[in-house]
Amino acid sequence: MALDKNGIAKRIAQELRDRWYVNLGIGIPTLVANHIPKGISVEFQSENGILGMGPFPIEGTEDADLINAGKQTITSLPGAVFFDSSTSFSMIRGQHVQLTVLGAMEVSENGDIANWKIPGKMVKGMGGAMDLVASADNIIVAMMHTNKKGESKLLSNCSLPLTGVNCVKKVVTNLAVMDILDSGGFRLIERAPGVSVEEIKNATAGKLIVEGHVPEMSIS
Repeated sequence: MALDKNGIAKRIAQELRDRWYVNLGIGIPTLVANHIPKGISVEFQSENGILGMGPFPIEGTEDADLINAGKQTITSLPGAVFFDSSTSFSMIRGQHVQLTVLGAMEVSENGDIANWKIPGKMVKGMGGAMDLVASADNIIVAMMHTNKKGESKLLSNCSLPLTGVNCVKKVVTNLAVMDILDSGGFRLIERAPGVSVEEIKNATAGKLIVEGHVPEMSIS
C-alpha cells in the first residue's frame, strides 16, 4: 500500500539525528516536525527567521503571527529564537544546517532537482530553495512518485527549470526510499509496505538500480 503524505514524513523523520539543525521546505517536508523520534532533540529552522519550530498547532490554538516560510501557522518550542531573514540565510549559506528536506516536482537520476516553477504558471518567486540546494551537503526530497496524470517524477533528466544540480542525496516517495548514486541512478533501498519492486520500476522513468532483496519500510 502506497504511503500518504504523513507516511512519507514519518519515514524521513527516521533520518534525523540528535542535535541536528534541520530546514524543512514547503509541503510534505513541514510534516516531519510532527514525527520526531523519541530520545533525540532536533532544532527546526525556517528561512523567514525561526529556529526551534515545533509541530503544527492543534486546531483552535493557532497564533496567526507565528508562521513558517510557507505561511502555515506553527508552534515554537521552549528556547526558540526569532531573527531577521538576513541572519536566517547566513545560517544556511554558512552551512550550519545539517539536513535540508525539500519537496520537488521532478528529480533526475543525477540528483538534479526542479521544485520552484512550472512554465506558464504564476509563482511568487523561488523562495529560499536556491540558497538551500547551493549550501546544503545533505538534501532529502519528499515527494509523490508520480504526478496527477500518473507520470513519473523521477526522471533521467528534469524537464522543468532546475533549482539545483547534482545535489539531492536521497528521495522518499509514497512508494520507495532511494539513494542517488554519485555515478548516477536511483538505488532502491526500501519499498512501501505492500508495494512490489515491479510497481516501483513501472513508476520510475529514470535509471532504477535494484540490488538483491529490497526490504519494506518500517514505519510505526
